Amino acid sequence: MKITQTLPWALLLSTTAAVAAEPAFLATEQHKLKIETVAEGLSHPWGMAFLPDGRILVTERDGKLRIVSEGKLGEPVTGLPALAVGGQGGLLDVMLDKNFASNQTLYLSFSEPGKDDTNSTAVLSAKLVGNSLTNSKVLFSQQPKFNSKYHFGGRLVQDSSGALFITLGDRGSRREDVQPLSTHIGKVVRVMPDGSAAPGNPFLADKNAKAEVWSNGHRNIQGATLDNQGRLWTHEHGPQGGDEINITQAAKNYGWPLITYGEEYGGGVIGKTKADGLEQPLHYWVPSIAPSGMTFYHQPMFSKWQQNLLVGSLKFGQLVRLEVKNDKVVHEERIRIGSRVRDVEVAPDGSVYLLTDEDNGAILRLTPQP
Repeated sequence: MKITQTLPWALLLSTTAAVAAEPAFLATEQHKLKIETVAEGLSHPWGMAFLPDGRILVTERDGKLRIVSEGKLGEPVTGLPALAVGGQGGLLDVMLDKNFASNQTLYLSFSEPGKDDTNSTAVLSAKLVGNSLTNSKVLFSQQPKFNSKYHFGGRLVQDSSGALFITLGDRGSRREDVQPLSTHIGKVVRVMPDGSAAPGNPFLADKNAKAEVWSNGHRNIQGATLDNQGRLWTHEHGPQGGDEINITQAAKNYGWPLITYGEEYGGGVIGKTKADGLEQPLHYWVPSIAPSGMTFYHQPMFSKWQQNLLVGSLKFGQLVRLEVKNDKVVHEERIRIGSRVRDVEVAPDGSVYLLTDEDNGAILRLTPQP
């Protein structure tokens, strides 16, 4: 696939000014935006989901799950599992089951503590009853566990069959565990809501592979979404540069740490940029934008953003809008928010919601203005 590089560094200096007033009005290429603060006072929020009644579930990395209603933060939801909070670890993503209206089931990704200060990414299923979680079950736990506070991955996506895609990082170093299919390290896995390997997974018959594995060779995926064909798209953090977007297909190897467009921190080559049998990214960024959160836009509210891919940027405090045609990024716009954007979601009414990852994190709502 053809690679489309980022905008030149000089253009970053001329991106739209950061949000300052409340509400803020921001001119962009296709729409003038109104940006409002829905709620604030969150401690490093990581993921959010919209309840059927309009309230918002939001996770805080330090181990709190809250329900936000009319701009007010509810008391922490009770019934969460033990967490390994520290570094990049803690409570991560939240996703409602596709049948939440009837089964009240949700899923949470988190860093699960193990023996001797080890931990790994895990996923909990539970029912939300009032302000409590019940019928809780850890349906997946990444193996092996490591003594590390980095690169948990943790994004959750549910496909039309009900299977869950879970993104899993390399745990912070170029371990020998990333490439082999016998571990969950640096993988995307696909499991059913009961935790069993999903039918159709590519390595079910391979005795040397984990049955849950969907794809491998990933560094740290913090953005995942489905397109209108039901295909999984992900983005992942490169080292120093080399953040990339992929259409993440069954049995494909996306190369880390054998190939990358990034380099060692402080300079220095890591592997190659291309190699036979390893997938090239659909799009990559040099320098790194530190992407987190991603969704396709399909609602009518933003009429000029149809089928665009929206990506949060932690490093530059931006919402990155990508126009995609025939599986290629043909245009990129940087919209300067001014705060670290951890998650990007589209509300039922078509407005775009952002989470800002800060000590005093906020939920922002974007709507178009005439």
